[in-house]
Amino acid sequence: MPIGQPIENPCHQTKPLFRSWFQLLLLLCVVVFVLCYALSNSSVSWQTHFALQKHYKWPFNDKNKVYMSSHQVHPKHRHILIEIQTTTEPSTVQPVKTQYHQAYPRNYNFIMDNKEVCKQNPFLVLMVPVAPNNVAARDAIRKTWGKESLVQGEVVITLFMLGLSEGADVDKLQQENVQYHDLIQSDFMDTYLNLTIKTMVIMDWLATRCPAAAYAMKVDSDMFLNIDNLVIMLQKPNIPKTNYLTGMVMTNRPVVRSKDSKWYVSEELYPDPEYPTYTLGMGYVFSNDLPEKFVEVSKSIKPFNIEDAYIGMCMKKLGFTPTSPPDPSQFQAYNSKYNRCEFSKVITFILGPPQELVDYWTDLKKPGPPC
Repeated sequence: MPIGQPIENPCHQTKPLFRSWFQLLLLLCVVVFVLCYALSNSSVSWQTHFALQKHYKWPFNDKNKVYMSSHQVHPKHRHILIEIQTTTEPSTVQPVKTQYHQAYPRNYNFIMDNKEVCKQNPFLVLMVPVAPNNVAARDAIRKTWGKESLVQGEVVITLFMLGLSEGADVDKLQQENVQYHDLIQSDFMDTYLNLTIKTMVIMDWLATRCPAAAYAMKVDSDMFLNIDNLVIMLQKPNIPKTNYLTGMVMTNRPVVRSKDSKWYVSEELYPDPEYPTYTLGMGYVFSNDLPEKFVEVSKSIKPFNIEDAYIGMCMKKLGFTPTSPPDPSQFQAYNSKYNRCEFSKVITFILGPPQELVDYWTDLKKPGPPC
């Protein structure tokens, strides 16, 4: 080493390098801190967004699953709800609280729908409440009065309203709907005690899916329906186009208080001794402006399990009265035996097994005058 040349200190060489690493580490700490702070502030909103997204997507994505809250189920059938819940994923969001009362239809959701059928601008929509497992009744109707899509020059469509029931085969129902495109299903429990719910869900469907139809009919699945005679009646110039409800009119009917009866209603549910005027539930016809009015007015009417009388209560609250049909003898209940001439003149008859409907219809439609 030459004399007089300064000796380099190794510490002076590492000091700039140490300072650079320290600055980089400090910058990294600042970045991590900022990210942590931002994420901590937004974590609640992200969790909420995810939960809501999952909640609102379930009716459309999980077609084979059933989600239900306990308020939609009669206490007698809670065990069915428990079985359903154990076979499905738990909801991430608490169910919405019941609005107004248990029978208010917008507490429920359509889990199978065919709203596109109303693009045909039907004159008449036939809504048939039926149990999910009652395929025989649906098939009998499809072979008879339900197959008529153009009657007396008017478009008529027939749809079946279902709820949920124990043992129903979801896959078979979906296959049936793919084949016929005529099933509507909502997520209430399909029981006799829930018929008022079922009827109000029908009204909600008509109001929201098919408001342009002129008339609708709620008709039971065990009915003979002479669809030609019905359309001819509705085409009469004196038939009202609004606020119209007709069928077999019931007046001054006492409330059944016997607990042994299937029509029993307690004083707690319905305190008056008589029902208001109503039309018998086997089959009643109404102008299609009424369903939305029924849904609205039902908010303030305490439900009870006699669905046709409940519709009578809705009419009374609205200030309307059911109207007798032009020929009251056309709306018949039970008949003792089949008579081709008689069946050619009526609009309704209550029948027995589904095959009875097929047999009577086949005979009625054979060539030759019925009388």
